[in-house]
Amino acid sequence: MKPMLVPILFAIGTALFWGMYGPTIGNAQVKVPPPEGWSPFKPYVFIGVAYVVIAIIGGLIAMQWRGDTFSYSGEHFTPAKWGFLAGCLGAGGALCLTSAMMLSKGNAALVMPIVFGGAVSVTALYSAWKLSGHVQISPMLWVGMAFVVIGVVIVARNTPHGHAPKPTESHASPVEEEHSTPSV
Repeated sequence: MKPMLVPILFAIGTALFWGMYGPTIGNAQVKVPPPEGWSPFKPYVFIGVAYVVIAIIGGLIAMQWRGDTFSYSGEHFTPAKWGFLAGCLGAGGALCLTSAMMLSKGNAALVMPIVFGGAVSVTALYSAWKLSGHVQISPMLWVGMAFVVIGVVIVARNTPHGHAPKPTESHASPVEEEHSTPSV
């Protein structure tokens, strides 16, 4: 395998996982606000549980597989510090994304293109800032970022927008059954 193929495959995996994150969290919608329904933060708690479980178990397995030490002191404090900061950014992003999905009533077609187009642009801006003075920034960066904005608008406007089929009585959730109007 070529050296860049493996990172690209993992990047595609990330896009697949995160691309389905929005629609999946959109399924946590409830039509009735609290106290009968639930807030956006009830599913977010279990997003956090999943992050902790997968990150800790996956991280420990990968560390063992790569022959790493389990020490985080001394010179090993640097990855702990940066890892914690990255985790805070990831969790903050998940909180913002969950809130956006809940406030948009589960509209992944609107939210997800903004998230991913924006993430690409933020990464490019950070790289340009970090490398400023060391490399020449191509004007095509700004052209590409303009295309990202245009692409986000085109994708968001043209993604099929419809409502999920209404559940039959046997598949209705207890909250939906409790608040449904009886037929006359």
